Amino acid sequence: MNERGEAKAGAAEPMAGGGLTDCATEATETFLAHRNLLFTVAYEMLGSAADAEDILQETWLRWVKVDVEQVHDQRAYLVRIATRRSLDRLRTMKRRREVYVGSWLPEPLLTAPDVAEDAELAVSVSMALMLVLETLSPTERAVFVLREVFDIGYGEIAAAVGKTPAAVRQIAHRARRHVDARRPREVVSPSQARLALESFQRALETRDLQGLLDVLAPEVVLVSDGGGVKQAAPQPITGARKVARMIVSGLGKAQVTLTGEPTVVNGNPALLLRLDGEIDGVLAVRVEDSRITGLYYVRNPQKLTRIASETPLTLR
Repeated sequence: MNERGEAKAGAAEPMAGGGLTDCATEATETFLAHRNLLFTVAYEMLGSAADAEDILQETWLRWVKVDVEQVHDQRAYLVRIATRRSLDRLRTMKRRREVYVGSWLPEPLLTAPDVAEDAELAVSVSMALMLVLETLSPTERAVFVLREVFDIGYGEIAAAVGKTPAAVRQIAHRARRHVDARRPREVVSPSQARLALESFQRALETRDLQGLLDVLAPEVVLVSDGGGVKQAAPQPITGARKVARMIVSGLGKAQVTLTGEPTVVNGNPALLLRLDGEIDGVLAVRVEDSRITGLYYVRNPQKLTRIASETPLTLR
C-alpha cells in the first residue's frame, strides 16, 4: 500500500490462451458486483448518465491495474476511484455549463417502480435534490453525496477527495446546511405525488387553467431544458398564474395534441409527454403539501436517451 492507503498497482493480464488469471477474475467479479453502486455515485455527482458511464469505464481501467489481493476494502477502493474521476469530470462540466443554452437540468433516468418505494434513494436522485446539488462546489458535492447519501465515513471520504478528515467534517457541515436550506420541506409518499401528478395531467391535457391553478402551489417554479435544440424558457418561471397561463397559451398557439404517460423517473412519479404522438420530453415534479412546487421539463433530445429502459440504481 502507498502513503495514501491505495493498493500497489499490478497487471491483471489474461493468461495465455485467452483465460483470465485468478486475480483478473476476482477484479472483474468485484467490479460487476459494485457496478450499480458506482454508477449511482457518479450520477449523483454529475447529473449525467453519459458522463457516469464514462466514469465507470475510467474506474474499470484503473481497477484492472490494481493488485486486488492488497486491497483490504475493495468496495471502498472502487468508490474512491470513481469519486476522484467524478471530481475531475465535474470541474470540467462546471465550465461547460457556464455556456449551456438556457436552464440546465439533470439527465432523467427511467427507474424501476421499487426505487420509488426506497424513500432514501428516491430523494437522493430526485430532480429537486439534484438541482440543489448543482449549487455546491465540486468538493462540497462529493462530500455531501458520499456522507449524506451513501453514509461513508469521514476518513474514507478524506482519502477520496484529498482532504484531511477534519476538513471533510467542516465541508460536510457547510454543504448540509446549504442543501437543507434549499431542499423540499417534506418528503411526500409516492402515492401523494402520483395524485398531484394525475391532477396536473388532467388539467394539462384539457388545457384547464383553473385546474392547473388548483394543483400548483402559489410559489411553483417551472424549469425547462431544451439545450438550445428545443424551445424552452431561458430562465425559470415562478408563480402559479404565470406558469399556468404560459402552459395554456403555449399549447393553444402550437395547436397540437398533448398527452401524458405516467412513468417513474429518478425514483419519482413523472410524465412522459407527447405532442401529436411524438415524444417531446420528460416532466418531473416536486410535491409538497399535496401541491406541486416544482416542475422540471427536460426537452433536450440528447438527455432523453435513458427513458426507454430502466437504469438500476442502489445506495449499497
